[in-house]
Formats: sequence, C-alpha cells, structure tokens
Amino acid sequence: MSIITLTSDIGMQDYLVGAIKGQLWQICPECHVTDITHHISPFNLPQATYICKSAISYFPLGTFHFILINLFDKRPDNVLVAEHNGQYIGCADNGLLTMIAGGMPEKVIKLPLPPDAPKNTFTIVQLLATAARELSKGKALGELGPLTQQIQIKHNLQPLVGDDFIEGQIIHIDSFENVVVNITKQQFIQQCKNRRFRILFRRNEVISQISETYADVPEGTKLALFNAAGYLEIAINKGNAAGLFGLQGFKREQLTQPTGFQQLSYYQTVRIIFQ
Repeated sequence: MSIITLTSDIGMQDYLVGAIKGQLWQICPECHVTDITHHISPFNLPQATYICKSAISYFPLGTFHFILINLFDKRPDNVLVAEHNGQYIGCADNGLLTMIAGGMPEKVIKLPLPPDAPKNTFTIVQLLATAARELSKGKALGELGPLTQQIQIKHNLQPLVGDDFIEGQIIHIDSFENVVVNITKQQFIQQCKNRRFRILFRRNEVISQISETYADVPEGTKLALFNAAGYLEIAINKGNAAGLFGLQGFKREQLTQPTGFQQLSYYQTVRIIFQ
C-alpha cells in the first residue's frame, strides 16, 4: 500500500483538503493518505522547507509527498515529480523542490498540464496522483516523462556567519509560540568552538546557555534549545515566547508595507555572539 503525504498552505477552513483526499482515493484507492500540515503561511517557502525536510526523512522509502505550496506563483504549465533520497516529491515548479533537496534533486521530470484542463489544484493533484499510481506499480520515473534539470532553483535561507557571531532568521512559530530559527545544532557547534556565547533577540533579550528540555528552567523562564529537528528554538517554559517577545516570522503583508518604519526585515533575526 502506497503512502501519500499532503502538505499545503490551504488551511482547514473549507472543503478543499477533504476534496483532495477524496480525489486521491478515487485515483489510488488503496493508498494511505496522511497530513503533514495545511497551515504553512502563504508564500513562506523557508517555513515550508523546514516543515517538509523535518518530516519527510521519517517516512518509509518510496513514500509520495505532495507539497501543494504556492501552486500559482506563476501560471502553471506543468508540475514537478522528483525522486530524491528514496522518496518521491511532487510540487509546483516554484523553487521549493531545490530548497527541500538542498540543490538539484537526483531525478526530476515535468508533467505538463493538459491544455484543455482547468489550471487549478484538482488538475495538479490528478497529475501527481496518476504519477504516484504508476510509480507504485513499479515504473521508473523516467518512463513517465523525460528527466530534466531545467527547473526553477531557489536557495534556502542560510545564517549569516562571522568570526565571533552567527545570525539566523525566524522561520517557524509553532502552536505553543515557540520560535524556530534557521541555525542548526551542527552550525552552532562549528561556530562556537567551546566559547561562551550570548543569544540576542528582540527587546534586548539575552540567553547564555543551551537547555536540553523545556523543564530545565523554572516555569515562565526563557530558554534556548535545539529541537527534535536539530534547529535552534527560543521558548518559554509553559509560556508563549513569540507573543511575549513580539517575535514573528514572514507575513504576506510585509511585501506591500509602504513606509520606511514599516519596511521591516521579512524575517526577524536572532544573533549569537561568541566570546
């Protein structure tokens, strides 16, 4: 039985996610469909990358991951299906695939949308589901279409690094309002070199140690730790770090704010100073 995961920026307010699952079961009646999330912020590819990379590696080899993010960044003429690290990924040609793969995936094809079909989510899902059905029967990816490297390439957000600092951006805020920063544990260790450090963020807040769990500090106390995905997280034990400290990730309205005062960085930064 094939596994299909769904990740989207659709939300759960209307019929669309349920309809997509019904469509999948019509095309692949024996597949198991599971959600990763449908609450990716609109246009937030770094957040989508963090969520997808963190989840995909836990699935069995041969799982199909349908990533319905920013599908209509441009007029869709095709949809991508890739094979990478033993997993299949289907998404729009909007740069997200290369962000998740950390570069060009091992194999990728373009599936053209039928010229007479409506250019909407259901047409894209039908193409992806049909490809998943054929691949689950044992077909090779190259049998469904010619392999290509002519896809849109985007690079993921990377921390800014200096001799005595590393500066990252907020890429995700979870339901507990814990704040995830795009600094990995490996990057921190390489830059720290056993030096003392201070983690600085908005309102001149400072954290000078890395905790192992939230319970390492008293209730209501701020802390920093590396989460299960290996990324730096700013939190408050049994509190809401994002709300209390005024931290936020990317928001769509920041693209159109008119004044100099309002033209903030799309991603608020967290800086670690090494001493």
